[in-house]
Amino acid sequence: MLFLVVALLLLGVVLGAVAHLPLPLSLAAATLIGCWLLVFAVRERLARRTG
Repeated sequence: MLFLVVALLLLGVVLGAVAHLPLPLSLAAATLIGCWLLVFAVRERLARRTG
C-alpha cells in the first residue's frame, strides 16, 4: 500500500512539472524517454535469450 501511495505521489509531481513546460519540450522529453525504454527492453530481451 505504501508503494502505491509513493508511486501516485511521484506521478503527481512529474505531471505537475510537465504542465509548466512548453508542449514541444514535453513531447521531446517524452520521445527521448520512450526511446530509452525501447532500447532497454530490447537489450533485456536479447540478454534473456542469450543468457
